[in-house]
Amino acid sequence: MLTSGTPSLVLVDAPAKINLSLRVFGRRRDGFHKVETLMTPLRGLCDQLHFESADSYELECNEPGVPTDGTNLVTQAVRAFEQEADVQVAYRIRLEKHIPHGAGLGGGSSDAAATLLGLNALYDEPIEFEQLSRIGAKLGSDVPFFFFDEACWCRGRGTDVEAAGIEWNENVVLFKPGFPISTEQAYKRWKFSREHADIPYEHQEVAGVRMANDLERPVFEKHLFLAILKRKLLATEGVKAALMSGSGSTVFAVLEDGVDGEALANEVKEATDPGLWTWSGQAG
Repeated sequence: MLTSGTPSLVLVDAPAKINLSLRVFGRRRDGFHKVETLMTPLRGLCDQLHFESADSYELECNEPGVPTDGTNLVTQAVRAFEQEADVQVAYRIRLEKHIPHGAGLGGGSSDAAATLLGLNALYDEPIEFEQLSRIGAKLGSDVPFFFFDEACWCRGRGTDVEAAGIEWNENVVLFKPGFPISTEQAYKRWKFSREHADIPYEHQEVAGVRMANDLERPVFEKHLFLAILKRKLLATEGVKAALMSGSGSTVFAVLEDGVDGEALANEVKEATDPGLWTWSGQAG
């Protein structure tokens, strides 16, 4: 995440992420599931937060369907920062959304992390990194990951973050249908879900990473289109791996060197759903 501008007008990027691996190990006593996931940022796909001096805190968003009240993670991050730093935030934040909602790409969590990082910089860093991470963990399991700018292993309920020490700079294409997926429902269905007989779930290896997602089973069971989309991607020339990100609904393809991502996206859309949202770029 890069912070730029003057003290009165600051821009912070909030990048998306994809899960290269996601394993689920059962429910914890606190109700969350124990996981181990390897995530990497997509720096070319970002929300942007504009901080501008104001008399008091306000939140605006370019996307009409996004709430700007206390349910938004940006506002929750602001309130948590105010309490921890003992300040009254006096900034108007304009949230410019580019990451789709309910996509398994971490948009809301990244927005929350960007808010905390932006405010901490604007108020001369009253909160140390470790405490900032603990605040983020209270807001959401994925939030602490976005304080890092590299691929990381996230364990426990996802909040125990460790840099993976790898460079996974692969070209990818993202495909998201018009419906979102509830993360809560995906985990709820995980234990008793079953695989489709003709859909590949086994791990795939790309650049030394064993890629698999345990949430594909419950999500594909309910949303067969995503299973068909993954199968189509794996059968498409130029694709060396395909996987659902997080709890979906985004499925991404990892491309062979030299493959035109936009052309491949158009080919898959024509064969499956012309209304698919797509993005082509580099991970890592």
